[in-house]
Amino acid sequence: MIELEGVPELIDPVMVAAFEGWNDAGDAASTAVAHLEREWKGEVFAALDAEDYYDFQVNRPTVFMDGGVRKITWPTTRLSVVRVGGEKPRDLVLVRGIEPSMRWRSFCNELLGFAHELGVELVVILGALLGDTPHTRPVPISGTTSDTDLAQRMDLEETKYEGPTGIVGVLQEACTHAGVPAVSLWAAVPHYVSQPPNPKATLALLNRLEDLIDVRIPLGELPEDARAWQVGVDQLAAEDSEVAEYVQTLEEARDTAELPEASGEAIAREFERYLRRRDGGGPPAPGERMRPPKPPKPSGEATEDEDSSDD
Repeated sequence: MIELEGVPELIDPVMVAAFEGWNDAGDAASTAVAHLEREWKGEVFAALDAEDYYDFQVNRPTVFMDGGVRKITWPTTRLSVVRVGGEKPRDLVLVRGIEPSMRWRSFCNELLGFAHELGVELVVILGALLGDTPHTRPVPISGTTSDTDLAQRMDLEETKYEGPTGIVGVLQEACTHAGVPAVSLWAAVPHYVSQPPNPKATLALLNRLEDLIDVRIPLGELPEDARAWQVGVDQLAAEDSEVAEYVQTLEEARDTAELPEASGEAIAREFERYLRRRDGGGPPAPGERMRPPKPPKPSGEATEDEDSSDD
């Protein structure tokens, strides 16, 4: 039985989780949750026992000095809570950790125990995968769920994925079997520039999360970091003609495939998003569009590597 002391009664709580490792290309997902913790000053109220779930030869503890005293930080998963203010305040339960090495079902059941005790109404799991997507285009974000009603209500895809999965997929299915509504948001990270960090993918995940749970997320320096990241990758690509040619091929494929949607529903969704933010008061957040996007010029589509995709 999980007993939570010192945690106040939460308002419309949503659990947002991300895990370092196989499901976290470019560290995009775990960085997104870390950003939420930092911006809203999340207070850790629980941590899972590291010895129950981690192989310390795979995820080693680290030693640090604290006032002249040597201490050890163990790899684990921690839970914090933040309150989002505004006209309709709500609480977020943030879960950030490392994909466990063992006992995945027990790991998920323990997290669901916290969700039950806190009255969590929705679980959103963030992930990032490697895909054939150009760094010069908006980061593709896919939202999936195993719940047919939830898919229709939130404009999500009902997952049809088959193949190897990670803790994101396992936790989502555990939520489904427990009767807890759950959604996975996936960012596609260019496979040719997969090393972390990837602030552009992190920013895209946060923008999609903002729409999904209807909260205003302070973006801080992320929009500027995303622009700087793209400029840096542009420069690296320009130095290698083969890479530059490959990126152009991806651009053409992506633009061509997305052109029909870009001329209709996609523009409408973006404009509705802008109007919702404007009606909520205040100027748009940094990096936000001030007008509906123009359709891309015909060019192409990166088909994501199906072996890399997940739920």
